[in-house]
Amino acid sequence: MDAPEEPTGRGLGINVAQRLSDPDVADRFTALEAVGHHSSDLIVVLNHGGFVVYGNPVAQTIFGVTPEEGVGLNALELLHPEERERVAGRILSIYDTPGASVRDAVRVYTPSGELKDLEVVVTNFFDHPSIHGLVVNGQDVTQRNRDQRELTSLAERFRVAFAENMAPMTFTDLEDRIIDVNDAMCEMVGYSREELVGHDSTVFTYAEDVGITEETHLRALAGETPRIRYVKRYRRKDGRVITVEVSRATALDPEGRPQYFIFSERDVTDERKMTAELSKRALHDPLTGLANRSLFEDRLAQAHARARRHGGCGAVLLIDLDDFKGVNDTYGHVIGDELLAAIADRLRRVARSTDTLCRFGGDEFLVLVEEITGAEEAAAIAERILEEMAAPFSLRGTTFVQRASVGVAAFDPTAEDVATLVQSADIALYEAKRQGRGRVVVFTPSMHQEAVSRFTLAQDLSRALERGELWMAYQPIIDLATGAVVGYESLMRWRHPERGAVPPDVFIPLAEQSNLIYDLGAFALGAAAEAMTRLPRSDGYPPYVTVNLSARQFHDRNLPELVRQALAAHDVAPHRLLLEITEGVALEDIAESLTLIEELVALGVGVALDDFGTGFSSLSYLVQLRPRAIKVDQSFVRPAAPSPQSDAILELIILLGRKLGVMMIAEGIETPEQYHRVRGVNCRYGQGYLWSAAVGLDEVEDLVARLDEFPPIDHSRRRRGRVSERHGAGPD
Repeated sequence: MDAPEEPTGRGLGINVAQRLSDPDVADRFTALEAVGHHSSDLIVVLNHGGFVVYGNPVAQTIFGVTPEEGVGLNALELLHPEERERVAGRILSIYDTPGASVRDAVRVYTPSGELKDLEVVVTNFFDHPSIHGLVVNGQDVTQRNRDQRELTSLAERFRVAFAENMAPMTFTDLEDRIIDVNDAMCEMVGYSREELVGHDSTVFTYAEDVGITEETHLRALAGETPRIRYVKRYRRKDGRVITVEVSRATALDPEGRPQYFIFSERDVTDERKMTAELSKRALHDPLTGLANRSLFEDRLAQAHARARRHGGCGAVLLIDLDDFKGVNDTYGHVIGDELLAAIADRLRRVARSTDTLCRFGGDEFLVLVEEITGAEEAAAIAERILEEMAAPFSLRGTTFVQRASVGVAAFDPTAEDVATLVQSADIALYEAKRQGRGRVVVFTPSMHQEAVSRFTLAQDLSRALERGELWMAYQPIIDLATGAVVGYESLMRWRHPERGAVPPDVFIPLAEQSNLIYDLGAFALGAAAEAMTRLPRSDGYPPYVTVNLSARQFHDRNLPELVRQALAAHDVAPHRLLLEITEGVALEDIAESLTLIEELVALGVGVALDDFGTGFSSLSYLVQLRPRAIKVDQSFVRPAAPSPQSDAILELIILLGRKLGVMMIAEGIETPEQYHRVRGVNCRYGQGYLWSAAVGLDEVEDLVARLDEFPPIDHSRRRRGRVSERHGAGPD
């Protein structure tokens, strides 16, 4: 690092009075000071020499200085001597990269000699005209670290008392992370102490029962009771599932605040199995093993009584299989019965341990959910059931997709009678069937009015094409190595004269319910073909255009001819068109899908798999489908919790595509960090808001000009001149 600048009038390292007396310098910090004054975090600005030029009130409090005392301090000299060289090296690493930042945990001395622990992020804002320095943003974690050390010490004193206990025992902190476990606990779950300490109980908790732990943890933190007892399932390291009775106690400090938690547990698997076996024959359906109608009605009455006594909401979900009669007629009742049993298994995977599952009769199932917030949560549970049902079933060498519809009826403590709940759910189910099946509908008194509104919107959509209210927007697809635009995804938009912009996820399902979807599909193909004649060339080569297809559009036998006509009408090369479908759409009928894809390939048109990784991702099907491009779902590009594992998964997906000779496109890139992450795993193409949202055709040329003039990424290897033909329409 360069030698520190002296805090003289040459730079910003001057006293506050001098700085504020200079209008130019004062103006530069007006916005920053406004932010810093209201921030609860430490904010400090350093100049090139590492001297403080600004510190907000939080920083002044942490370091115990006045504004006049703080300005001009050498930040490096405040660091603990053992950390100066390391921190200086990390800061030096971002000096030449505007916008770059480093995160670190550091120890510092205040001017009075007090040692503090800080967690900071240092960001290079030297290129910022208003800041021109390093911005340090952070928090004082001294007390938190001290508390953690004290808690660990306290746990160690208790360890000897429980280490030899025959009952499995666990200590956790206030965030429910394991501090210590005894040998009996390790033996029960099959994990070693080293594999458990530092993690929460999700390591060994059965996935569907994680919510039980979270709920009891919140109750314990709230101090509802000093001891909570509940039952949940654990998945041992060897995969075996056991049922455990858990007793959670809260240790309090002298002021009565929660300090840590003590768990004592008992394996009740065999005990529960015996009890379950006794009641199963009388109260369960012999085919699926689910509750029968008698047991369900009893559980529903109990749930209603609990809701009235203790509050809370519940719901009844009525599930009906779409065209189950066709399964029996085509494959026979043996396959039909096996399908019902398989569906029961999938319901068990989705259900929580507190839910009641019932075979209501024939091809109808009931689910009773309790302790929910209301109808919205019940609908979300129903949606998860449909997602679980969406995967193909394979029975006796036959693979097929079995869809379902769900009607939901919710109740709360004010409900006088729940005897009509199943009937209400049935009314909602009828509405779901009427809307086109394969969906969830929640019963409400205003259901009729809502249906009228949807019908009116569907009528408006049927006239939207002739009125010119529908149009196509185009989002650029970028060669991440060069920054060049290689293609565009075309996206349909509806500008309603009264409602304004209607989202595609609203009007596309309306079109799917009628033959209108075919008109919209033809319009999208024609618009894409016309756009190919007007889109600007990228590095001398014409870009390709992708068009999204719904399930009904893709499986339409007239699709190849419709594509051929659209391309011929505008005289554009077929290889410039890519048709996007999801994995689920392709696998609805794999034989039919392969036939359609062969016809499209014969025309020269390519197929792209959209949202890859969120569906089935079957390698055998992937080889059969032979897509020209794969669009990696944005959940892999920007995972909710980035980790080495998520990076490895993304790298494996990209490597798989490249090995198969497929064009890999990363979706949803929004930040430079996400761009570098994708490039780091050798993904060649991407799209997202980092470059642009979808724009109208008339705006594309200006968009390309902006990208050329102000590239969001410094493509150090950006090439000029004509690229290879495959650059424009296929994989590397």
